Amino acid sequence: MGKEQDFSKARRGPVLPVLTGKTRITIRLDDDILEWYRAHVEAAGGGNYQTLMNQTLRRAMTDAVEPLEDVVRRVIRDELKARPAASSRRQKVRHRTPVAAAEATDVL
Repeated sequence: MGKEQDFSKARRGPVLPVLTGKTRITIRLDDDILEWYRAHVEAAGGGNYQTLMNQTLRRAMTDAVEPLEDVVRRVIRDELKARPAASSRRQKVRHRTPVAAAEATDVL
């Protein structure tokens, strides 16, 4: 090394300081997912698609997730409440006895 290249006080690492609270990683995403985020950022007038992805992940992390069993039970209850006539029709058909069915055909 020549005299004009003195690295005795040099430090290893990036030239720009790393932001606190952020970690650089390598991740593989499907092309359609990446394009969707880029398109939404562009449609919004610009910005950073990585910020939008970060917001989506944070929302998924912090929102309360209802267990699948609870979701299925809630949907079934809502459907049963919305169709009371259908359930009463089924009950009438189930309670018809073979004798009552024969009597109904005799009348015709």
